[in-house]
Amino acid sequence: MSKILGIIPARGGSKGIPDKNLKELAGKPLLAYTSEAAHASGIIDRLVLSTDSEAIAQLGRSLNVEVPFMRPAELAQDDTAMLPVLQHAVKKMEEEGWLADIIVLLQPTSPLRKARHISSAVEKLQTEDCDSVVSVLEIPELFAPQKALREKNGYLEFWLPDGKGISRRQQLKPAYSREGTVYAFWRDVLMEQNSIYGEKCLPLLLSSEESMSLDNPEDWQLAEEKLRYVRN
Repeated sequence: MSKILGIIPARGGSKGIPDKNLKELAGKPLLAYTSEAAHASGIIDRLVLSTDSEAIAQLGRSLNVEVPFMRPAELAQDDTAMLPVLQHAVKKMEEEGWLADIIVLLQPTSPLRKARHISSAVEKLQTEDCDSVVSVLEIPELFAPQKALREKNGYLEFWLPDGKGISRRQQLKPAYSREGTVYAFWRDVLMEQNSIYGEKCLPLLLSSEESMSLDNPEDWQLAEEKLRYVRN
C-alpha cells in the first residue's frame, strides 16, 4: 500500500494578504480549512507543515498538523519556487526514516477544498497511468487560448499559430487553468525528475463554485462572504 505524505506550505511574511496564514477567515484560522479537509479525507498517512514561522508552527500543531522541521529562511522568500520547498520537506522526512510513495501538495490559500478533492486526486493517481493529478478549471470559451491575440509591431496577431484558422466555436478544444486546490504526484517524479507534473499529468476538473484562491484582500472579502453564506 502506498504511503502518502501531505505537505502544507505556509511561510510567514506574506505580502498580498499580510499574515494570511495566521488570520481568521469566517471565524477560524485559514490553516484550519486545509487541515480539516486533509484529515477528513482519511487517506493521508502523515500531514506536515512547512513553515519558517514559529507562530504558524504553533497554530499548525494546535490543528493536529505535524511540524517535524522548520523551513530555512532561504526557502521562505517572496520569489522562492514551490519545487525546492517540497523537496526540502521530503528530504527531512526521509532523514528521519519515513519514505513516502505519494506526495499531496495542499496550499492553504484554497479554503473551499473538500476531503473528496484530495481522495479523488490520489485515487486517480493510483489507478491511472500518470505521474501527477492536478486540479483545474475549464477556461471559458471567450478566453480560449486559440482566440488570444498579441501585439507585434503595432499590429494584432493570433497568439497560437492555429488561431487564425478557427472560425467556429465547435473547433475550439477545451483548455484548462490550474487553480490550486490539490496536486498529487509520485515521490520519484518530485525527487528524481525535479518536477511536480512529470510527463503524464491528468486533470481533476473542478467547478467554479468549488474553487477559490486567496491572493489579495478582495479575494479574502469574497471568501468571507461565501463561507459565511455556505454555513448559514
